[in-house]
Amino acid sequence: MSTAFKRILVGVDDSADAKLAFKHAINQAIQDEAELVIVSVLEKDDMNVYQALSKDFVHGERTELEKHILEYQKEAQTAGVKNVRALVAEGEPGEVIVKDIIPHVEPDVLIIGSEAKRGIRRHFGSQAAYMAKYSPISVSVIR
Repeated sequence: MSTAFKRILVGVDDSADAKLAFKHAINQAIQDEAELVIVSVLEKDDMNVYQALSKDFVHGERTELEKHILEYQKEAQTAGVKNVRALVAEGEPGEVIVKDIIPHVEPDVLIIGSEAKRGIRRHFGSQAAYMAKYSPISVSVIR
C-alpha cells in the first residue's frame, strides 16, 4: 500500500507557521512527486466597513494577494516541485478551504500552519482547528 500523496493542498498567509507549512508541503511534494496546490484566502472581516464596501479596495487587496501567491508558486518551482498551482479565494479561511477549495481541488492532504497572521482569531488558532475538525481529508498542522 502506497502512502505517497498525488495532490497536496497547502494554505498560506505569511505567518511563521504558514511558512513552515509551505516548506513542509514543498518537501512532501518533491518526495512524492505530487502536485502542489497553494491557496490563500482574502479575509474581508479584516477590513473596516468602508474598505469592505469599496470594490476598488477589495480588488486592490485581491490583486496584491494574487501577485504574492505567485511568488509562493515560483518558490515551489525553484525548489523542484514540477506541478504547482496557486489559488486565491475570499471569505472565512477555514470554511472556504473545507467547503469550497477541497471539493474543487480534491487533494489527498491539507497542510496548514497552526496560527494565522491576522485577526483576533490568530490567538485561538480557530481556523486550523476548524479545518482539522471538519475537513473530509487528512490535515497536517505545522508549528
